[in-house]
Amino acid sequence: MSSRADVVIVGGGVMGCAVALRLAQRGTAVVVIERGVPGAEASSAAAGILGPQLEAERDGPFLDLGLRSRALYPALAAELRERAGIDIGYVESGVLLAALTDDEGRALADRGAWQIARGLRVEHLGPDALRRLEPAICPSAVGALRFPDDAQVNPRELARALSQAAAVAGARFVQGRYVRRVATAAGAVTGVELDGETMPAGAVVVAAGSWSALVEGAGVPPVAVRPARGQMVQMETRPPLFRSVISSLNAGYVVPRPDGTVLAGSTLEMVGFRKEVTVAGLAGILACAQTLVPALAGASVTGMWSNFRPYTEDHLPVLGPTPVRGLHLATGHFRNGILLAPITAQIIAELLTEGRCSLDIASYSVARFRGGSDAR
Repeated sequence: MSSRADVVIVGGGVMGCAVALRLAQRGTAVVVIERGVPGAEASSAAAGILGPQLEAERDGPFLDLGLRSRALYPALAAELRERAGIDIGYVESGVLLAALTDDEGRALADRGAWQIARGLRVEHLGPDALRRLEPAICPSAVGALRFPDDAQVNPRELARALSQAAAVAGARFVQGRYVRRVATAAGAVTGVELDGETMPAGAVVVAAGSWSALVEGAGVPPVAVRPARGQMVQMETRPPLFRSVISSLNAGYVVPRPDGTVLAGSTLEMVGFRKEVTVAGLAGILACAQTLVPALAGASVTGMWSNFRPYTEDHLPVLGPTPVRGLHLATGHFRNGILLAPITAQIIAELLTEGRCSLDIASYSVARFRGGSDAR
């Protein structure tokens, strides 16, 4: 444990593993510290929607980052299939945002208009066109926006593939250890403290998701990143009832897999670190799923779970350097961690190996929570 690392990454979810992969490929000696199994927390509990257009209520920095990251996924899927031998289930399935009322239809028309003006692909579907595309959708739906370039992956396979590919590239994983503190001296990182033992490191990346603010010395204010519980339900249909990811404006969605599995979600609950599945949560999810696709009433429920998404008030991630030299953050991705993993890995790898970033990341700086400028 005393061997020095170039970079220690705190957290072994998809974010930490993606960063580890890109750093190891650049010849960096990387150690990933994970208290459990890599990818076993929020990474594996996600739905896997790659939907920057679905999620973006307006133009701005989230959409910019999401579009760049979505564009990286086809090559990443091929790379992980080659390097780890794992198919991450990348499917350019398109995503439907359905309108169930006339008011929702007008809101979708506005959203579609500004996205088209931005140069993005959007299809306006009326009731007849919508039902030709997805006959099983709610009969009373008045229309939908279709984002043909939004896609999906299987988060559990993605987490496995990233951790294996990172290990093959040379990253070292230390499991079952808890990082208590980021060690510093004279305003610079010196390593991380694990149960009283310090692992020396030239740089530290905090990618601990909802737990990031709990790591002493991580530079994450408690108000910046908080846990937001989300509950999920898994169902099984034979044969599959629909092909597109279908979402609604009230944040409910259903995600079909090619094997007939359907994921339905999700709740947004600020209840701290209470990992529970509740009657109210399940009732809301199942009601929304049945509203969107009525035939799901006959589906078998095969699983249910909850986990925590790293929530920020502005729904933007926390990326990049802190005032402590050598300490970088890759957290706060809220419900878009799967989507943003590739671009986050690129950003952090550039910063740590080149001392610069090819993207403007000022909007994602932790300094926005302190009201000050970021120290480089």
